[in-house]
Amino acid sequence: MKKDAGKYDKKTAAACGLFCPSCTLYIGTKEDPERLKFLAQAFKLPVEDVRCEGCRAKVRSFYCRDLCKMYKCAAEKGLDFCGSCPDYPCQELKDFQCAMPHRIELWSSLESIREAGPEQWYDRMLEHYACPSCGAINSAYDIQCRKCGAEPGNAYVAEHKDEIIRQLGKMQ
Repeated sequence: MKKDAGKYDKKTAAACGLFCPSCTLYIGTKEDPERLKFLAQAFKLPVEDVRCEGCRAKVRSFYCRDLCKMYKCAAEKGLDFCGSCPDYPCQELKDFQCAMPHRIELWSSLESIREAGPEQWYDRMLEHYACPSCGAINSAYDIQCRKCGAEPGNAYVAEHKDEIIRQLGKMQ
């Protein structure tokens, strides 16, 4: 894992329990402009609309800025994370969780935030999404490490590879 990567940053800890540094849009924004261009083309949007620096950052992707209901709801209720809500898990969050493979671990993530606190959860996520060979943070869709090519790209992929590939096949 990168030595400078271990500091908790609330901007990159999504209200829903997702870990923003492992988002392919975040990775594209911060480190990989070619990835970001590819994603913009795939979404048929300008690059500026797919740029994202995290759930609570000023620069957010079209999805996080315009479509995400969890961030707005948590903010309106004065909550940092959905897992703290008396309505947890609401239908909106349930629908969100089951829609895409990078959300498979949402429930355990929110439970970890609630039990261990966001700082410890964040440290666990840094390890969970780090390449076991070179330490680069990879997304749930990086079957191979985007830096060194090692497979699996991270522990998340190792645990959920079949489901990720199955879901991706449905999207094509």
